[in-house]
Amino acid sequence: METGLLLLRLVLALILFTHATQKLAGWFGGNGLSRQAEIFAALGLRPGRAMVLAAGVSELLAAIGLLFGLLTPLAALLAAGTMAVAGVTMQLNSGKFWNIAGGGEYPYVLAAAAAVLGFTGAGAFSLDALLAEPGSAFEMVFQPAPWVGAAVLLGAALAVIPFAAVVKKAAAR
Repeated sequence: METGLLLLRLVLALILFTHATQKLAGWFGGNGLSRQAEIFAALGLRPGRAMVLAAGVSELLAAIGLLFGLLTPLAALLAAGTMAVAGVTMQLNSGKFWNIAGGGEYPYVLAAAAAVLGFTGAGAFSLDALLAEPGSAFEMVFQPAPWVGAAVLLGAALAVIPFAAVVKKAAAR
């Protein structure tokens, strides 16, 4: 199980790092900040530049947290929330669920994978495990209670609400 959690964290970290740097710097064939800001603004996510920065920085912080297994529930919340917002935005914009049709299927999968880490924690191969001492705050981070995972799910769901309203309003114009 520990190796599986490590692999899940590493894959998610790599994907989130790539997503963030595509938006922020134009790496890996991405649009970069200016072009991505125009796209966000066209979807109703204004101001576009601030929204791209918020999404990109959230993805980058989540990637770093997941890579090192540090403050994993917080990293899981950032990842799940950002990817859930991306999924809903794509789905509402395209009117489709499936990724091939421009829908949010893929970001939803990433959000779900991140949310799992809110329930499991980072595993033994993590800084959370290294820092966990009986009675310390990191003990709860290393072995999160079920309510921590539920809080990650709830936080991600709550993050979606304002963005869904904005995208729906923009689509109605």
